[in-house]
Amino acid sequence: MKLIDELFEMYRNKLTGDEEDIDMLAFAFLEEMSYEDLLALIHEMDKQELYDLMGLYLIESLKGKFAQEQYGQQRAHIYYPRNIH
Repeated sequence: MKLIDELFEMYRNKLTGDEEDIDMLAFAFLEEMSYEDLLALIHEMDKQELYDLMGLYLIESLKGKFAQEQYGQQRAHIYYPRNIH
């Protein structure tokens, strides 16, 4: 996606690329975007980009739901949900 390429080029030498930096960049970007801006980006996506986006959303949301349901029960894996926006 063109947007990802542009963000990467803008910040590649300013950030380390670790998870904390990427979260910070994503949250800052989303704070500046309106609902209409986000819909325009979605409309620009090709079919594969839209499938990838929805796939990530479904996977992370389902992980969070399963983790919430099993909170307090003995589990080897603990999921800490990330606030995407």
